[in-house]
Amino acid sequence: MKLIHLTDTHLTLPGQPLYGTYPAERLRACVESINNEHADADLCVITGDLAHCGDIEAYEELASILAGLKVPVQLVIGNHDHRERLVERFPQLARDEAGFVQSALKTEAGTFIFMDSVKDGTHAGAYCETRRTWLAQQLEKAGDDVFLFMHHAPFKTGIKPMDKIGMDAQDALALKALLQRYGRIKHLFFGHYHRPMHGSWSGIGFSTLRGMNHQVALDLKREDNYLFTHEPPAYAVVLIDDDNVVVHNHDFMDPSQVFDPNMEPEWD
Repeated sequence: MKLIHLTDTHLTLPGQPLYGTYPAERLRACVESINNEHADADLCVITGDLAHCGDIEAYEELASILAGLKVPVQLVIGNHDHRERLVERFPQLARDEAGFVQSALKTEAGTFIFMDSVKDGTHAGAYCETRRTWLAQQLEKAGDDVFLFMHHAPFKTGIKPMDKIGMDAQDALALKALLQRYGRIKHLFFGHYHRPMHGSWSGIGFSTLRGMNHQVALDLKREDNYLFTHEPPAYAVVLIDDDNVVVHNHDFMDPSQVFDPNMEPEWD
């Protein structure tokens, strides 16, 4: 299976810049790159912060841009999103019985579970008992390998200011215990941190990547006030089979020229 993962589009009101760049222009470039290079992908998942301020106009523009994507797309909610406006514009997004934007999808690779980690009224994350009960039901029904998609990571990343708006520590511990009981979690994809990170958490492989508009500087010493950069955005091309999950980060706006080394003259 071939999956596209991107995150943190942060769309603004139409024509409005954000930190000196235009999120809509970058997302359009991303869609063009996917269409030209990876239109054979089975699914594209965007892991939250779809709109910077949760404006309905931003969601309208998001829908307009994604209408040109040749790959089916699944949206995940993030802390910058507004739950009611998001679902108003994208009514196809399923909600659980408590109203959280959560759903599960059977694929050839296993069960994909799209989770709502938003803690209302704050940029931090949560995964309360109500959501964990829903997740436990999905895991019980899955019966196969599971891939999780959410906005907040359920662990500390070492970027301290971002970890302060990460997932609630007690919720993260309870979530870990639930996933360990199931035991067939193959990979966790998340957003929020605007940095490429890969590793494992409690034996579960994870990955995230740069956002579409702006990035968080890699600074493991700063305690407060994270800094932003304009490193190029990226999306991930994920190849999944029975034994492997391979994640390629594609810096699609990197100006570096592609060249054939066989056409280069020999060095003296």
